[in-house]
Amino acid sequence: MGKVIVLDHPLIQHKLTYIRDRNTGTKDFRELVDEVSMLMAFEITRDLSLRDETVETPLGETKTQVLDGKKIGLIPILRAGLGMVDGMLNLLPAAKVGHVGLYRDPETLLPTEYYIKLPSDISERELIVLDPMLATGGSANDAIESLKKRGAQNIRLMCLVAAPEGVELIQKQHPDVNIYLAALDEKLNEHGYIYPGLGDAGDRLFGTK
Repeated sequence: MGKVIVLDHPLIQHKLTYIRDRNTGTKDFRELVDEVSMLMAFEITRDLSLRDETVETPLGETKTQVLDGKKIGLIPILRAGLGMVDGMLNLLPAAKVGHVGLYRDPETLLPTEYYIKLPSDISERELIVLDPMLATGGSANDAIESLKKRGAQNIRLMCLVAAPEGVELIQKQHPDVNIYLAALDEKLNEHGYIYPGLGDAGDRLFGTK
């Protein structure tokens, strides 16, 4: 079964506090999500493989290391996942970015795919699916299914906050996918929102209701 890794770095937890705060405005919310995403990028890439390289410094030759193995692909789930892309690209500027568009039916709470655009070589890439919230898990599950159907073999899921219900679904349906979180929250409320959560991430990122 895939691992659930809660990233408890003090800077991540500090900034997440202000992301949760209902009084944090759109500008600050957007900047904080960007910053936390960049900090989480350090942790989610911790186990990337390296290979030896020899370079000439101004003083002489030295052996060092560079990334080896699969290239990175970032896959934000539209629309809220877009808020996490720039922070990741700050550290992974060569990553290609695909998009999966899903919306949640307000009655059934089930996701429906309306858009998908992916790098042509996703089977050769380490894919990181981005979504600030893992609530019921439906959107992430469908996004991962879409990627696998198109040849993806190595997928990680990165979210700011999650409910146990969403984590359980992903672990059941995709035991090969590790989940990286800034926080694992208490539960889903009666409306299918993460409690205590951070509200609607998309609305807070883009200033909509």
